[in-house]
Amino acid sequence: MLNSRLTSVGVAAAVVLMAVSLRVSAHHSFAAEFSRDRPVTLEGEVLMMEWVNPHSWLHINVTREDGTVETWKIEGGSPSVLMRQGWTRDSLPAGTKIRVEGFGAKDGSLRAQSRGIEFPDGRRLSLGGTRDPNQ
Repeated sequence: MLNSRLTSVGVAAAVVLMAVSLRVSAHHSFAAEFSRDRPVTLEGEVLMMEWVNPHSWLHINVTREDGTVETWKIEGGSPSVLMRQGWTRDSLPAGTKIRVEGFGAKDGSLRAQSRGIEFPDGRRLSLGGTRDPNQ
């Protein structure tokens, strides 16, 4: 009886350790995906905001000088970080014009990690991402 309990506890512990290690390996550092050598400033309209873990994602449409529209995904902090900063799910409704400063993806895709956003009236908000990877 004792031996089967020990086996059950051992199996449960192994499952927990595997789950934790998978979760940790799924999370990435700034340097794994983004480059401080690729600063970006994007002006556009909010398409949508994804409140997902481990990082929120802001989708914006950016109209280029030639009239083409690019949809960028901007990585921010986790939903809990945003809520601690006073964000709500209504903070960035679709159609809101914003300017985003951040760092572009190493692979050249239309993704960036946010340093912050600015509204046309000059208000600034942190998206909970990296302020400056050099600090």
